[in-house]
Amino acid sequence: QVQLVESGGGLVQPGGSLRLSCAASGRIFSLNAMGWYRQAPGKQRELVADITRGGSTNLADSVKGRFTISRHNAKKTVYLQMNSLKPEDTAVYYCNAEIWGLGYQNARPYWGQGTQVTVSS
Repeated sequence: QVQLVESGGGLVQPGGSLRLSCAASGRIFSLNAMGWYRQAPGKQRELVADITRGGSTNLADSVKGRFTISRHNAKKTVYLQMNSLKPEDTAVYYCNAEIWGLGYQNARPYWGQGTQVTVSS
């Protein structure tokens, strides 16, 4: 069974930093694009950043210059380094990955359970 497990959320003051991690595990044939989404109370889930298997990245305009996404393919892990955090970054952050599991005919999206990030003084 394939799963994504996130870690690294928490409470931080404005201007501070956090690093989120998301590790994929299970019977995986191929791990394709990985990314991070977030959902604030009363708002729709939105893409924060994603990264291809080859390392090409895409970041939302609201986080460019502050957040960095990276991955370690051998560890099946994606990271989100968040700097200069603002109160409006407060949300539940979800890891997403396109995974081709063993025994399946094609890849499909998987989601982590979410990790809370709160930016407040």
